[in-house]
Amino acid sequence: MSLAGKVVIVTGASSGIGAAAAKAFAQHGSKVVITGRNEANLKATEAACKAANSKVELLLIAADVTTDAEKIIKKTIDKFGQLNVLVNNAGVGESGAILDIDVEQFDRVMNTNVRSVFLLTKYAAPHLIKTQGNIVNVSSVAGLRSFPNISVYCTSKAALDQFTRCIALDLAPKNVRVNAVNPGVIVTEFHRRLGMAEADYAKYLEHSKSTHALGRVGEPKEVADAIIFLASDSSSFITGVTLSVDGGKHAMCPR
Repeated sequence: MSLAGKVVIVTGASSGIGAAAAKAFAQHGSKVVITGRNEANLKATEAACKAANSKVELLLIAADVTTDAEKIIKKTIDKFGQLNVLVNNAGVGESGAILDIDVEQFDRVMNTNVRSVFLLTKYAAPHLIKTQGNIVNVSSVAGLRSFPNISVYCTSKAALDQFTRCIALDLAPKNVRVNAVNPGVIVTEFHRRLGMAEADYAKYLEHSKSTHALGRVGEPKEVADAIIFLASDSSSFITGVTLSVDGGKHAMCPR
């Protein structure tokens, strides 16, 4: 995979897919920068990375991607002197139909899911050009398919997919690759953070077996494995791709 010694930033690394990705990079011998707003959860990710590789070099940055993008890149360069991989994983979701939501929700979701990715990419790009590195954005099946009552989230992920393709073309002449993964339903805290009660979440996971062609939901490690692949030399001729990691949900009829 050729990730040993590479400097990798993983945003939103305090839980779920981000935490799993950070651990996977640690296992491959990368130098891992983990960022997120919850410092206690970041420390748990830090411990998991060290358990996976006792020799891993880590940098923990408690930060908000909507306001601290430049700081994240600067601290990384100050610590390690280079950057090879940027994983834009931090994201939020909020629910509500168009008659119920307000412009503040639109701004919150778009600022985190799109604007912060623009800023991190902008600040990281010069360093990635030097190392001929790459970017992996964490999008969603919601960027590829339409769902009711989460219109802003769907819009933000569709924007992220298009941003991925456009920046892939911008940076291809510099030999910097840009790709995205589009997870389906993955067992994380995402739906609970949308306000879903435990009983409702259990029902949702059960129902989701019928909306994924493989008949089950996914685990964070399965998305992390795809991120590792796209970040590694194994995908050296792949750029501008949005890779569905969703058990076939993108190919199913909406239900």
